Amino acid sequence: MKVLIADDEPNILLSLEFLMRKNGYEVFIARNGSEALSILKEHVPDLVLLDIMMPDIDGYELCEQIRSRAEFKMTKIIFISAKSRKIDIEKGIETGADLYVTKPFSTRDLIKKIQELMGEQTSTF
Repeated sequence: MKVLIADDEPNILLSLEFLMRKNGYEVFIARNGSEALSILKEHVPDLVLLDIMMPDIDGYELCEQIRSRAEFKMTKIIFISAKSRKIDIEKGIETGADLYVTKPFSTRDLIKKIQELMGEQTSTF
């Protein structure tokens, strides 16, 4: 399974990349919205882990762009954001996210949510 991680925070990127690779996923990294769009021109990920507050193109706009293209209709999108107000979460779902996870998050819970969303067999920890 291919996963695109788009986040401008280096520590989050590193931990998510490690977590995804450890669980057997092929990972692509973007440090901002423009990098994510560039990767999306060459790859169709099964899952996008998306931060909202990024330089240049924010996560909401990026999510809308992904949702507007037919080749990504099967791609799942999970927002992972420090924005935890109800209005932010609602906006994330309205723009097309399948799931919204607030920072800080438990890596164990995140993997479980991803496996459920992707219809995978959940692993035991």
